[in-house]
Amino acid sequence: MWKEKTNMKKDDAQIKAYMGEDTVFNGSLTFDGTVRIDGKFEGQVITEDTLIIGETGHLMAEISAGTVICMGRVEGTVMASKKVEIHSTSKVVGNVKSPALYIELGGVLDGSCDMTGKETKIIPLVKTDEKEKKSASQTKNG
Repeated sequence: MWKEKTNMKKDDAQIKAYMGEDTVFNGSLTFDGTVRIDGKFEGQVITEDTLIIGETGHLMAEISAGTVICMGRVEGTVMASKKVEIHSTSKVVGNVKSPALYIELGGVLDGSCDMTGKETKIIPLVKTDEKEKKSASQTKNG
């Protein structure tokens, strides 16, 4: 039992800020570390770290974070450099851009998802077709 209590305190120490269930905030939020929101938030969230939206959390925001863990409701754009987790109690309405996406059974994503990442290169098929036409014409002529 002591280990459980110690782990709980350790997890609580990692959360830098907490917005409770009765909290309403309108504006821009920038932070380092982990922040949990269980209230209502409208605006913009910018961080390289972790944003946790609790079960009672409702965000109408443009979110740019390292990791987004959603257990509540999000309306807006979610961009994560590491991953997005959508849990069973969650509903995300809007577009998600992340290299990794986890949706638990019962979780809802109503929008588009882009997992291409920055390093993905799209090679146009037109160039491939042109090369094939040139080699085909060379074969016929040669």
